[in-house]
Amino acid sequence: MVEVHATPIVILDFGSQYTQLIARRVRELGVYCEIHPFDVSLDVLEQLSAAGIILSGGPETTLDADSPKLPAWLFQQSRPILGICYGMQAMAGYFGGEVVPGDHREFGQASITITQQNPLLHIEQPLEHLVPDQSLGATELGGGEARRHVEQFNVWMSHGDRVETLPKAFACIASSDNAPIAAMMHLERPWYGLQFHPEVTHTKYGMEILRQFAVKICNCQASWTAANIVEDAIQSVRDQVGQDHVLLGLSGGVDSSVVAALLHQAIGDQLTCVFVDNGLLRLGESDQVMATFAENMGVRVVRADAAAIFYKGLAGVTDPEAKRKVIGRLFIEVFDQEAKKIDNVKWLAQGTIYPDVIESAAIKNGKAHVIKSHHNVGGLPEQMNLQLLEPLRELFKDEVRRLGVELGLPAKMVYRHPFPGPGLGVRILGEVKAEYAKILRQADHIFIQELVAQDFYNRVSQAFAVFLPVKSVGVVGDARQYEYVVSLRAVETIDFMTAQCAALPLDFLQMVANRITNEVRGVSRVTYDLSSKPPSTIEWE
Repeated sequence: MVEVHATPIVILDFGSQYTQLIARRVRELGVYCEIHPFDVSLDVLEQLSAAGIILSGGPETTLDADSPKLPAWLFQQSRPILGICYGMQAMAGYFGGEVVPGDHREFGQASITITQQNPLLHIEQPLEHLVPDQSLGATELGGGEARRHVEQFNVWMSHGDRVETLPKAFACIASSDNAPIAAMMHLERPWYGLQFHPEVTHTKYGMEILRQFAVKICNCQASWTAANIVEDAIQSVRDQVGQDHVLLGLSGGVDSSVVAALLHQAIGDQLTCVFVDNGLLRLGESDQVMATFAENMGVRVVRADAAAIFYKGLAGVTDPEAKRKVIGRLFIEVFDQEAKKIDNVKWLAQGTIYPDVIESAAIKNGKAHVIKSHHNVGGLPEQMNLQLLEPLRELFKDEVRRLGVELGLPAKMVYRHPFPGPGLGVRILGEVKAEYAKILRQADHIFIQELVAQDFYNRVSQAFAVFLPVKSVGVVGDARQYEYVVSLRAVETIDFMTAQCAALPLDFLQMVANRITNEVRGVSRVTYDLSSKPPSTIEWE
């Protein structure tokens, strides 16, 4: 069996919004990597047998006395290092270089020129792939194909400070108009710094740069593939569980569905799934979950109809975070009640994924910032006395989807648009009521149905309807109508860190609005959300 965790990259996080994106890009190269806080101990790297280190960007300035500092052991070891933005500035400052505030904050695309050939920015392209406005180096012949070194290309900048003077033993390897030292390298050690962000898709050769670092410089093994991950996960589950029985909370979302498929393949009848129908799912979703797993895949699924319990618990609750906590608590309580009806259970399986762990500050030293709460991280009731099984804990969402396909789940389930853990509970603004959920469920179904019919569904990254607890005046026939408002939301994004509203055709939106106001009783008006992220978020709550 292939060792999927061999020769990993460790990313030291200085608080950048792009840190998770760095990890995802490295893994897309087939190289396993992990995110750790900037002050992690060297022992962690030794235990992981890390092949290289990436220093992330960050929101702070290295010029402040209390800004995050590089760990003392960093340059006392020989592993390759790549500092990105803040990471480069911190590295330059550590070795005695000068970091100064820029003339202005640089955010967006910039053109860099490679000033010295080097292993990190050694980018070659076939002649037919090059465009006329690129500055090219000397022609080379490799494998019978003419290739040229790319010497100038666009990158994504996001910084206020810049390296003004290089430290000793470092050389400048790229420059831009606003950052004369846009990249640097140590003359003797495999240590590099980039002022720009190779992980962002707007950097033209970003993936090639990360590949040069991970594969060429660090000599990492490209073994992080869906097939290898599945094989490794199945064997790990069998080793952990043995002949014990496992209980899984099945929500119908991608994560728990992939866990169900994975565990069923690994341990078969030793798995029992509990599906808690909280009344906050999409139209027909409860029946679809039962049909997919119990009827088609032969998975043992227990269905708990708990809608009334959730609506009662959410009565009067309007704050988004409070609603999340109520939904998480009730899920655990209902799940616990159902679990007590099942004998000989030793393990509780959950669909926890890597962003859940990072965002909930559940990494070992607890230094990550809490962005939002997740009821499936650290939510195991003590009285259940079960061991926790989280086979997806190391994976990002896109990796989970690839595993789902590898395991044979239907593509329409695996590639459904993201759906929040609290379900419609955070797509109903303010208090959650059964009547609101019914209206929203029908409106959302019409929107998604038409997106699929008109071939727009796979062109947008996420689409949904939001229920607004306000009423507006409308006219039905000759009668006055005073009913609720629904807003439609569709966005286009690559990484879900930034997003733009999808430019859906006006006639399409009008058609959807007409269907909703005509077919959904209780809606008098439909709006379309034009906001981007930032400053807005994708979800409304």
